[in-house]
Amino acid sequence: MELTRLQNGSDIRGVALTTLKHVATLTPEAVTKIAVGIEKWLRESKHLTGNLKIAIGMDSRLTGPSLYEALLLGFSAQVTVLKVGLATTPALFMATQFKEVAADCGVMISASHLPFEYNGLKFFTATGGAEKNDIAFILEKAETPQGSGMPKVVTSALMSLYSADLVRKIKVGTGLTNERPLAGYHIIVDAGNGAGGFFAEKVLQPLGADTSGSQFLDPDGHFPNHVPNPDNPAAIASIQAAVLAQGADLGIIFDTDVDRGAVITHDGVAINRNNLIALLSVLLLKNHPGGTIVTNSPTSAHLEDFIQTLGGQQDRYISGYRNVINRGLALNAAGTYCPLAIETSGHAAFKENYFLDDGAYVVAKILMALPQLKKEKKTLLSLIADLKQPQEAHEYRYAYENPADDSLGEQVLNTLPDFVADFPEWQEVLPNAEGVRVNVTGRFGAGWFLLRKSLHEPLLVLQLENDQQGKNQVVLKELTKFLQRFALVIPK
Repeated sequence: MELTRLQNGSDIRGVALTTLKHVATLTPEAVTKIAVGIEKWLRESKHLTGNLKIAIGMDSRLTGPSLYEALLLGFSAQVTVLKVGLATTPALFMATQFKEVAADCGVMISASHLPFEYNGLKFFTATGGAEKNDIAFILEKAETPQGSGMPKVVTSALMSLYSADLVRKIKVGTGLTNERPLAGYHIIVDAGNGAGGFFAEKVLQPLGADTSGSQFLDPDGHFPNHVPNPDNPAAIASIQAAVLAQGADLGIIFDTDVDRGAVITHDGVAINRNNLIALLSVLLLKNHPGGTIVTNSPTSAHLEDFIQTLGGQQDRYISGYRNVINRGLALNAAGTYCPLAIETSGHAAFKENYFLDDGAYVVAKILMALPQLKKEKKTLLSLIADLKQPQEAHEYRYAYENPADDSLGEQVLNTLPDFVADFPEWQEVLPNAEGVRVNVTGRFGAGWFLLRKSLHEPLLVLQLENDQQGKNQVVLKELTKFLQRFALVIPK
């Protein structure tokens, strides 16, 4: 297999464990070759010389240890490996920032929320996460090592440093001098048996919180309880039930490698997706009115109105967390203040935190606000009470009849505006960064739909929202007539 097929945008992913349904593609042999590419990338593209310090961590996936050993076989004797062990993706970036670690590169072995048989590699240097062109370089340079010796291995206490840094930031963020600003709060954590269990013991408890009733903190790569994904309905239902059963003040849920997070209120309401974007916008724009919040394209139309009521602007951009982050960086560089770049999936990066995609910092930002909210007799939900919720929301995914024909998606999207023009109640939204977005009115209710290409699969994604119950199906009926021209039908 060509290793270039393992590229997944700005990281590497593949099946790492052969099962009845899958044959392994991200094998130890492949990872050893990739390690050669990593070292060449750092020296030839990042222009690093001398002995390299590379920190390596992993989430709880079953294949993490074998892929770690495979990386060691690929690095030369001019590399010192900082063995982190169980870790989070954001911590591997911070390995390049903490002076106590001072790594040239952080490598995280993780496939985020994908099923247990998958695994992957994510890369960081002091300037940020790897880009698509970096991954392409690494995979193109991957080859069998030439027997130049083995790297030196040193154990690193990175996760303790990272945890202590979060504790310090939360203390400062509350504005209190109290060493235990979360004393009196009952907060439970659901780590989904991923890498997020540290947050209860090493962050919340030192801040004074009662974390009794926290669940699935022990790492288990089988993910026996639920998929570790704060965007997954079953995972959200699990933490909601736990919060209500424990009578907790707050619930926290992370994905496998903790680059995404969400919270559950004391009465079981999930603050994720549009609600999470709205809440973080409130917290950030309170002291910085006029800021621009970058999001991916499929956000609620009501979210834009809500952000504008805060004195801010929304910039809907291309899906993909690196795309959204890079948009935030570009806006700031051009003089437009952007404090936050966030996807509805929960990937969120703050200007004040290196524009790092960090689920633990998302939660930390919310925790900072709790003492002041209690003092003002407000709640997290009260901050977003004015965010209007759609009556219905649907998503459909249309696979191409010929998966190899990537041009089909462009053909459909280029043709759709002419079809939209036939309906006086439909109005194409322009400008629009991704796909075709249309507002609908009249007999089609009051809402919108967005048709866009998937980032990683040969299919089109259709998302619809409406403020009138049942109207999405009226819109869908007309759209189906159009999509059938291209042999695209809703999968059964």
